[in-house]
Amino acid sequence: MQNTLYFSDELRKFSWSEISAEFNQVNRSDVEIAISRYGKGGIKDLISLLSPVAAEHYLEEIAQLSYRITRKRFGQTVRLFAPMYLSNECNNICDYCGFSMNNQIPRKTLTDAEILRETGILKKNGFDHILLVTGESTRKVGLDYLTHALDLLRPHFSNLSIEVQPLEETAYARLIEHGMHAVMVYQETYCRESYARHHLKGKKSNFDWRLNTADRLGQVGVNKIGLGCLFGLTEDWRTDALFAGIHLDYLEKKYWRTSYSMSFPRMRPYEGENIVSVDLQDRDLVQLICAFRIFNHELEITLSTRESQQFRENILPLGVTHMSAGSKTNPGGYAEPEESLEQFSVSDERSAIEISTMLKGKGFDPVWKDWDKSYDQPKTKKLPSSELSPC
Repeated sequence: MQNTLYFSDELRKFSWSEISAEFNQVNRSDVEIAISRYGKGGIKDLISLLSPVAAEHYLEEIAQLSYRITRKRFGQTVRLFAPMYLSNECNNICDYCGFSMNNQIPRKTLTDAEILRETGILKKNGFDHILLVTGESTRKVGLDYLTHALDLLRPHFSNLSIEVQPLEETAYARLIEHGMHAVMVYQETYCRESYARHHLKGKKSNFDWRLNTADRLGQVGVNKIGLGCLFGLTEDWRTDALFAGIHLDYLEKKYWRTSYSMSFPRMRPYEGENIVSVDLQDRDLVQLICAFRIFNHELEITLSTRESQQFRENILPLGVTHMSAGSKTNPGGYAEPEESLEQFSVSDERSAIEISTMLKGKGFDPVWKDWDKSYDQPKTKKLPSSELSPC
């Protein structure tokens, strides 16, 4: 295989300090231009829309534009999903995560029977889209475990995504063959110095290896890649967000057949020392989500149960397309809520049915299924002619 240029090479072309300084050079005219051209000025417009001073005077206009773009592109639909935590085993030491290897907590990896118990509860609650989550332990939850879990779950769910340790291209190709639809791989922070401070041991401490995961996914043709920062790790959140935008722009141009999603999680309480470099206020997060919607009209934007009930309902019309509901962030948490430690504490604890009812009450159509198993057939096997329906 020819040597491929990865995003780590692209990132080295930029200076963190110079990008940070650009936000303070934005004036009101720049923001007005970004709004008037619907963000089609690319990264330049994203800088204007994220600016700390100039954009502050236009937050209402930014929110209204974000609303109009979202309704035009996605209508009144909101897709619902639930995470299924398969394991909290982890080989990394990260000072912000409840699963960190140095935390003295009970470790658990679900058996087949336990996975199926979780499946029964999630299916009963209406879910057809599941995000499989593990800690990063290649010994406990390596490729064989993941492919087996996909095989076990594929008959029950139409859409299976994963959020696990970064893998090689060949591993992702194998997971796609077993029905994997999407991979969430959050860089946490694009600041190398901050990344090194928070990722102390394990393979996750390799910044470039994690950063280039999206390239490996794009090269094997995965259906969807999820990106994002964990806001709270790095003080300059605007610059972090902008680099996520630069990453997204790079990927879309290079792997244009793949779709993309973005999540904007804020730090939540967890087991271990509570280290928060910046407190991202609600107003900041609204600006952040709306800026990205204007920057990228096709982007799927996810809002998790990390956020409060009130905030999730208020931000919902302005750009959100996907929401988790009734989430448990510990292995086996749906069947045995208190059996193992959660990765982080959930803020919005409403059930899936309560979230669905809320959405309908606000004029939205909750979508439980946005992918079908039959879409994967060309990547696995051809249907016999006897099973094909006539046109």
